Amino acid sequence: MPEIDDVLVVGGSFAGLSAALPLLRARRRVRIVDGGLPRNRYSPEAHTVFGFDGVAPHDMLATARRQAQAYPTLSCEQDLVVAAERQGEVFAVTLESGAVRRARRILLAHGVSDQFPDLPGFRECWGLTVLHCPYCHGYEHADRHWGVMIDPAFLEHVLPLYREWTGRITVFSNGRPMGPEAEAVIARFAIPVIAAPVTDLLHTDGVIAAVRTSDGARHAVDVLFAPPPVRPSSPLAERLGCALKAGPLGPFVEVDAMGATSVSGVFAAGDLANPMQSVAGALGSGALAGAALHRSLLGF
Repeated sequence: MPEIDDVLVVGGSFAGLSAALPLLRARRRVRIVDGGLPRNRYSPEAHTVFGFDGVAPHDMLATARRQAQAYPTLSCEQDLVVAAERQGEVFAVTLESGAVRRARRILLAHGVSDQFPDLPGFRECWGLTVLHCPYCHGYEHADRHWGVMIDPAFLEHVLPLYREWTGRITVFSNGRPMGPEAEAVIARFAIPVIAAPVTDLLHTDGVIAAVRTSDGARHAVDVLFAPPPVRPSSPLAERLGCALKAGPLGPFVEVDAMGATSVSGVFAAGDLANPMQSVAGALGSGALAGAALHRSLLGF
């Protein structure tokens, strides 16, 4: 009979590694299963991370993995989890390779997947000049010309925020109607609105030059803030029966203050469990979930 891990962590990025550390320091057996494709692999730098501002996400993760691997009770596998079910007091977890692992607890930290629009140039510019978070990227692009392409329902909230970094903003509405609140904010700041649908992004090696619309016009911008919808990068939480909640960009797993889901023995952390997604948030929620998992193993 294979040994049973104390915790199997699905996803070895910021939340998963952060959760593993307190468990490893408590000398618990932790297994991390990770597919090797972190969500922010497109970004050359991470920001607003205490002590690591401006460091490449890849380098941050490499350091964290090296430190975690110094603990002898850690096992790591590059694979994908395709199924999990409770079998008495443990969970049986099936990997894409066909291997089955067993653990007393599960931490879901596999994150979310950005649903890129079918728009030529969007994927090539993503993380470079097509961006999602002003706190992550706004400083580097302050006082430049920002394009904004988001659901008009959010414009009344984001436009005053974006004005903290630049007074040069153009909204691309893609023909969608504006509500009175959005129209009031647009009028207040005298922001131009392009109603014609966007057909493609003109760029050179990911550096955007212009947004082209269906009327053939080219609208020069320096960056485009266009956060796409997201969904969990795996259906595992739903298949386990974990409750989900609707977020502004897509569903996320509902957890309590310490990362426990609605399913006993299953915890979640990071972007998967937080509609306000960030590296710093993933680190914090992972650390809390790791401590809560340890307490759960002790019967608290």
